[in-house]
Formats: sequence, structure tokens, C-alpha cells
Amino acid sequence: MNDLLSYRLLADAVLALHVAIVVFVVGGLVLVIVGNLFGWRWVNAPWFRRVHLATIAVVVAEAWLGATCPLTTLEMWLRAQARATTYEGSFIEYWLQCLLYYDAPAWAFVVAYTLFGLLVAAAWWRFPPRRRRHRD
Repeated sequence: MNDLLSYRLLADAVLALHVAIVVFVVGGLVLVIVGNLFGWRWVNAPWFRRVHLATIAVVVAEAWLGATCPLTTLEMWLRAQARATTYEGSFIEYWLQCLLYYDAPAWAFVVAYTLFGLLVAAAWWRFPPRRRRHRD
């Protein structure tokens, strides 16, 4: 396999991982709220809630610090190595990028990520993580 194709495939893999993390953050909050309303105990597992809270905390911190997400940086570097732009490519690449990247001022992302982070914190407070009770 030639190097350009390898870099492009790696860039697509990083993009897919990035989208999966976004789905985890957004879907995780939905699962916590809906799961608690329907009595699903697993949504309050401490490991799940900690990973979810830590993930959105990193996103909010990056936004406040004006830092570019390392996954975005890695993907763009891989695409540059493949001599590809972010606007051309496969069907999957195109739609994943449409889901992930928006053209808006930086302050809009800071506000959006901060508000979402506050929603996650409110869900943590309203539906605290619980350890599973062991039966004797």
C-alpha cells in the first residue's frame, strides 16, 4: 500500500474516532437523563459517568484556552501528509466532517461547549453516579 493511501486511511480513522467521541459526549448525556427517567441503573455506573464528565471537561477546557483539539490537529497533519484537503474524499469522510466541523466564531463554540458542560454537571448533580449494591 502506498504511503499517501496509508496516511489518508489513518486520517479517516482519526476522523471516525473524533465523531465517536462526539457521539459519546452527546449521547452519554441523553442516556443519563433518559436512563434515569426509565430506571436504567447502568447509566449511573461511576466509571461511565467519570469518563463522560472528564471527556466534556477536556472539550470545555480546550474551548476556553483556545486550543485546537489534538484529534483535529492529527487528522489535518495526516491529510497534509496524504496531500489531501479536508473537503475532498470519500462519502463517509465527507459526511463525518459535515457532522463534526462547523464554521462559526470561536466564542460560539466556547458558549456552546460551556453550556453543554453545565448540562452534564447538572445531570451529575441531579442523577449522581451510584455504585452497584452487592447482595449478601
